[in-house]
Amino acid sequence: MKRNSSRITEEILELANKHILSQNIPTELFIENKVNRGLRDLNGKGVLTGLTKISEISAKKHVGDKAIPSHGKLYYRGYDVEDLVEGFMADDRFGFEEITYLLLFGKLPTRQELANFEKLLADYRTLPNTFVRDIIMKAPSADMMNSLARSVLMLYSYDKKANNIDIPNVLRQSLQLIAVFPLLAVYGYLAYDYYIREKHSFFIHEPRPELSTAENILHMLRLNSKYTSLEAKVLDMALVLHAEHGGGNNSTFTTRVVTSSGTDTYSAIAAALGSLKGPKHGGANIKVTQMFKDIKANVKDWNDEDEITHYLNKILRKEAFDNSGLIYGIGHAVYSLSDPRAEIFKSSVEKLSKEKGLTKEFKLYRNVEKIAIDLITHQRKIYKGVSANVDFYSGFVYQMLKLPEELFTPIFAIARISGWSAHRLEELATSSKIIRPSYKSVQQNREYTPMDKRKN
Repeated sequence: MKRNSSRITEEILELANKHILSQNIPTELFIENKVNRGLRDLNGKGVLTGLTKISEISAKKHVGDKAIPSHGKLYYRGYDVEDLVEGFMADDRFGFEEITYLLLFGKLPTRQELANFEKLLADYRTLPNTFVRDIIMKAPSADMMNSLARSVLMLYSYDKKANNIDIPNVLRQSLQLIAVFPLLAVYGYLAYDYYIREKHSFFIHEPRPELSTAENILHMLRLNSKYTSLEAKVLDMALVLHAEHGGGNNSTFTTRVVTSSGTDTYSAIAAALGSLKGPKHGGANIKVTQMFKDIKANVKDWNDEDEITHYLNKILRKEAFDNSGLIYGIGHAVYSLSDPRAEIFKSSVEKLSKEKGLTKEFKLYRNVEKIAIDLITHQRKIYKGVSANVDFYSGFVYQMLKLPEELFTPIFAIARISGWSAHRLEELATSSKIIRPSYKSVQQNREYTPMDKRKN
């Protein structure tokens, strides 16, 4: 006999309240015990937990003994990302595959090395027979990140050396995952679109070996497989800028923590996907696009800075949008005066807005960026500086590319799998210890109470 569902709900709520009461830890205890919540000290500086050669984030410069805020810098393997971008843009070539090579192998490839690497990825850009039908199509999910994680875990079953964590085998697994992530994400979305949303057109485009990762995403996702050169180049730029961001970001740290336990590649990457899915991490660009939809509906004149200022103040006062008091896409845990990824991205975003006839929208983004920075700096007294981050523009780009919102975070994953793979390999090569941080118990010891003497 089934129990009443409303009664079960009441029981769960009652138990949840008991749990909440048992978890009260006063804030002052964290300060008293010098616990860095979120692994950040009171000044917002990250706690050092490891060493890496893969990437570096810089947002301060040292003048004597003082560190003062400066414009942000991002380095891949010691190379300034701005220089790397200028390099492949000057040659009018795609950059994501080159950046992936750099992150994995620590050097910039020659033309021949890059050509060989691109061919290897093209060879790996295939899924096991019947995988799409039996794994992706038969159980579509409304959440593309869950679909992606499930597909990654299922690939374990198709790998005869799934548990082997020797470097050559993990490199092979990493390259295969880098190659198939676009397929898993796009096919997962197409299955959802057809079976759950009940759209009447269903198609599967096989990836083409001569195309870049960015081109293949657009080719596989669009019914007619057509895209402009600028569309592909801007998407490629997004992949480059999202490929890696220091070992301390949540999903990369997750990759290293799980890798340190000695587990398999598929489990480590599935864990990273679970981390990236969170709205405080990979889901941020969706919040930006939702916020701008709200701004457009409530601000009549997108060129009127006073009207924009009035509405942004309402958002900051928790009187508008989602009542969180946050202007999404503005501010970053590390960067202060500028996020180099956003600065690099802006020119590409502007070019695409012109091609799409959306220059009014781009100007609105620029106006909101300028005004929001000024408001937040003065109202919240953020003396380290505040700036637009890469999420501020990436969602707008994906909208202009007509990418479905369900794929915004998976696109992030398609890029970041390169960084995750580099960090997994580095963790396996340079560390032999499991990562196990310490927690101090603040629960007082108590005497055991027999069942008959316990009180409610």
